[in-house]
Amino acid sequence: MKSQTIEKLLPGEQTATAPVAKKAGSAAFQSQYLLRDTAAGFITGAMAIPLTVGIAIMSDYPIKVGLATVAFASFIGWINAWFKPGNYIGSPGIAAGLAPVLAMGVATFGWENMAFCIFLTAIMQAIIWKFNWQRYLLVAVPVYLVEGLLAGVGLKILLKFSEFTYEISDTLVTEEFWNSARIQMVAISGAGLAVFLLLFSKFKNTQPAIPYFVLIVGGVILARFVNVPMISVQDVDLHLRLPLPQADVSFLMLAYMVLFCAMLAIVDVIEQVMSNAAIEKIDPLQRKTNSNNSLLAIWIANLGSSFFHGMTNLDGLAKSTTNKLAGAMTKFSVLIIGSVVCFFTFNTHYLNYLPKFSLAAIMMFTGYKMIAGLVHVTHYGPYAVVLSFLTAGLVYKVGIFEGLLIAMVLHGIIHFMVFTKHDNLSGKTVVKRYFDNLRKDSSNLQ
Repeated sequence: MKSQTIEKLLPGEQTATAPVAKKAGSAAFQSQYLLRDTAAGFITGAMAIPLTVGIAIMSDYPIKVGLATVAFASFIGWINAWFKPGNYIGSPGIAAGLAPVLAMGVATFGWENMAFCIFLTAIMQAIIWKFNWQRYLLVAVPVYLVEGLLAGVGLKILLKFSEFTYEISDTLVTEEFWNSARIQMVAISGAGLAVFLLLFSKFKNTQPAIPYFVLIVGGVILARFVNVPMISVQDVDLHLRLPLPQADVSFLMLAYMVLFCAMLAIVDVIEQVMSNAAIEKIDPLQRKTNSNNSLLAIWIANLGSSFFHGMTNLDGLAKSTTNKLAGAMTKFSVLIIGSVVCFFTFNTHYLNYLPKFSLAAIMMFTGYKMIAGLVHVTHYGPYAVVLSFLTAGLVYKVGIFEGLLIAMVLHGIIHFMVFTKHDNLSGKTVVKRYFDNLRKDSSNLQ
């Protein structure tokens, strides 16, 4: 079972970590692509706004902080592309898959301690980058387990934002739940989602930003004539502070915080490497990516964002795909994306015109796409399918940290029992062979 997983992982990772070809040119800027990259940056930047708003809400973070994180990560990604290019058209952003993890951190450790958590996560990612440990993670953690985790998170996102589809203003609430105003809101939300899905199916391979633009602009226009709930953006101050733990953090909480950050760092790294493999496939010039260089940009951006209470980041596949289809050829488009997001970071009052039902359609679709990722697991066999669905259920029911831990323990126990009971190997031999195979398999990923 393990060997089947490795065989599936190796081809994608071999391309994801291959050296960049000399003929590729600069990853950060090429004058011949200036207009294409600029146009793509504006289109992708506009699309990134509602996605960032939705993920920030799901993470229990202020929307302004989420926007600031994306802008900062974009600038770091562009600067990094001059020296250590990872991919050529990836667009940094806060990850939907990590949103409930951050929300759990806020609930467990308190908002005041999250800056230290992000700082600690960045340090762990820096260590992973320094020793190129991402190649071990890809072998040790099955890809189907990660898909199950993301599916569980996707279900959380879908159900969370489904509440926006029937939410009405306080002035329209009556003793009867399903009054005329609420029924009208459901009809509007359903129509908006249907239009979005129809446009996405038509333009997903040419201009995937079109359904986002139509939904947002249409929602803004409709809100001028119909009373619908709007997004409320808290205009928080962005201060630079040392990301230190608060005085009331106990030793036990600190230990739990370290485990939490380790899980956050690992999932963030694995998601980035998986995204890199997909971004390489859609690169218009078929340039090779270097996943470890991408991790450099990630941990630097995470480290920097912790000083203004920011969030974790990675090159998201949705925005990266839009960036490519909009015409991006180099990371200069990411500089434009960061500039667009930066504008809204310091002009958040414009986001108050965004209707909640429009945001709900976008985020419910995002959650659905994460759940649909389970389809990719089928070619790994029945065991992988069962484990991925079990992981998704555990993540949804008991939480991301606990669900992932339980799934990994079960995965280890099952393999241990198969080797000891079926193959009649001793426990010591099983453990030794595991680490021998880990070293051997990971050496093929360099």
